Amino acid sequence: MAFEPRRELFTRRPRHNKTPKYVLLIIANYVVCCALFTLDVKLNWFFFTAIGFLVIYNYFNIRRNIEEFTRQVIIAYGISLLGLILLFVLARNQTL
Repeated sequence: MAFEPRRELFTRRPRHNKTPKYVLLIIANYVVCCALFTLDVKLNWFFFTAIGFLVIYNYFNIRRNIEEFTRQVIIAYGISLLGLILLFVLARNQTL
């Protein structure tokens, strides 16, 4: 019985080998926020809990991949956060 080398617990998808992790982080932020903004008109505890978990996920993801976050990437990440705030304001002011 041969000893097999240990595989990674979380492997990246085959077609996403060249996608930088900060781009995946920005995409994940937009997907989660778009799903949250379409749930309900009122802000409730679930919204704030989900945003809190997203903030924790962002913190640890940035901390783990700090070498990829150059000045240009930080500027792009900040612009994407401003875009999320704009998306929130537009979603809250939309009348159905």
